[in-house]
Amino acid sequence: MRQIILATALLFAATLQAQETKEFPKTEGMRPGMTEIWTPQPKVVTPSVYGAPSDAIILFDGTDLNEWQNNDGGPAGWKVKNGIMTVDKSKGDILTRRKFGSYQLHIEWRIPENITGENQARGNSGVYMQDRYEVQVLDSYENPTYIHGQAGSIYKQSAPLVNAMCKPGEWNVYDIIYTAPVFKADGSYLYHPFITVIHNGVVIQNHTEIYGTTEYIGLPRTEMHGDGPIRLQSHGDPSEPISFRNIWIRPL
Repeated sequence: MRQIILATALLFAATLQAQETKEFPKTEGMRPGMTEIWTPQPKVVTPSVYGAPSDAIILFDGTDLNEWQNNDGGPAGWKVKNGIMTVDKSKGDILTRRKFGSYQLHIEWRIPENITGENQARGNSGVYMQDRYEVQVLDSYENPTYIHGQAGSIYKQSAPLVNAMCKPGEWNVYDIIYTAPVFKADGSYLYHPFITVIHNGVVIQNHTEIYGTTEYIGLPRTEMHGDGPIRLQSHGDPSEPISFRNIWIRPL
């Protein structure tokens, strides 16, 4: 019996050794081409240093307000002169006729040189993403106010990282990268909206999470929605009206 067990053990050991010494094909080494993806090639877009890139939708080029409407869907009533549109506070806000999701937005705005007032009553306006989330427009040049209400803030939610404001009479530039929210079936956020704002070449909001709708009184609300227009605010403060120019958008 011991001889049988010994023989079996020796046979098993020999088999195992044979398996261990058997040569298998070696794993193929990596080659550069294995990690190179060629298609689909990105669409060619012609950039512009002073204007809109070739794939942009022009929302205002200084000639007319055909891309905009008033709150009732009628013609936008703001004034257009010399390539600039100026807020007419008697006409109310204006909104884009088109609706958008995620996008890159370029907009230029100017506080009048003769601006008066202080705090929030000094060149107040706003750019609303999807008609719900406001990036504040205000004269924040030597004009203290609450920090999440100054220029470049996500109004009443997130203060800008720095104050990059030009003085009244000079043009300010917002370049905005906006990521639209995604909602669950019950209407709550699966992913909140996020926004990056570059003010006069300076990052002042860095992939900032937006908590909900912009509210003047109270906390942000969750409101399920789809694509929405961009709204420019005609604020009721008594200061001189501000102006806009060179507005374009690239849906993402």
